[in-house]
Amino acid sequence: MNKSKNSTKERLHEIIFEADTSAGKIFDEILLVFILLSVSVVMIDSVPSIHLDYQAYLNIAEWFFTIVFSLEYILRVWTTKIKSNYVFSFYGIIDLLSVLPTYIGLFLTGTHFLVVIRILRLLRVFRVLKLVQFIGASRLLLKSFASSKHKITVFFLFVLLMVTIMGSIMYIIESPEDGFTSIPRSIYWAIVTLTTVGYGDIAPQTVLGQFIASIVMLMGYAIIAVPTGIITNELIQENKKQNTNTQVCSNCNADNHDDDAKYCKYCGTEL
Repeated sequence: MNKSKNSTKERLHEIIFEADTSAGKIFDEILLVFILLSVSVVMIDSVPSIHLDYQAYLNIAEWFFTIVFSLEYILRVWTTKIKSNYVFSFYGIIDLLSVLPTYIGLFLTGTHFLVVIRILRLLRVFRVLKLVQFIGASRLLLKSFASSKHKITVFFLFVLLMVTIMGSIMYIIESPEDGFTSIPRSIYWAIVTLTTVGYGDIAPQTVLGQFIASIVMLMGYAIIAVPTGIITNELIQENKKQNTNTQVCSNCNADNHDDDAKYCKYCGTEL
C-alpha cells in the first residue's frame, strides 16, 4: 500500500515538476494556458464598463482559476519530500502569492487585482519548450553580475560623486528661477542629463551652464559603455558549456542537472 502511494507521489512529482515526459509537458502547457486566461480575466475586470456588465461571470472565472491553482500548489507541496525546499523557493513563493490575493480579497477590497503576479509563473515556459539553455544563460548572467559587483559598486560611487559635484556647480552658476532651487534639485538635473534622458523640466540658461551641460551629456555616452564592458568581460570569464535538462530532484527539489546525471548533485537522491 505504501509502495503504491509512493509510486503515485513520484509519478505526480515527475508530471508536475518536469517537462521531459509527454504527461509533464501537457500538464505545463495546460497550466500556462490557465495562467494566461486568469491574468486576462483580472485585466479585463479592471475595465469599469466590463466590470459593471460582467462582474458575476468574471468573479466565477477568477474563483475557478484560484481553486485550480490552489490545488496545484497543494499537490506540489505534497509531492515534494522536503517541503520547505519548494515552499521557500522562487517558484514556490510565486505560486503562493498567485492565489492569496483572491482569498484576501474576501476581507480587503481591491486586493484581487494583485493576482496579475501570476504572469510571473509563465517563466515555466522555459521548461515546457525545453529552452533550458536560456535558463543556464540567465544563471551565467547572474553569476557575471555577482563576480563584477565590486567593480560595478566602484563605478556607481564614481557616478554618484560626479553628479553631486556637477549638480553643486550648476546650483552655484544657475539661478533658482531656472529651476535650480537647491543642490538636490540640481543633482536631479545632473542625473537626468548624464543618463541622456533629458526631461526638459530644468534647463541651464547661462552660457557657462550650457557648456557644463554639454560636457555632462558627452560624458553620459562614455559612462553607459563602462558597465557594459565590465559585465561582458565577466561573461567571457564565466562562460562554460552546460548540458542540462528539466529533471527535478524529488527530495530537495533542485534542478539544472546534467543530461547524463543519475543522482542529484546536491543531495545524492536517485533521479
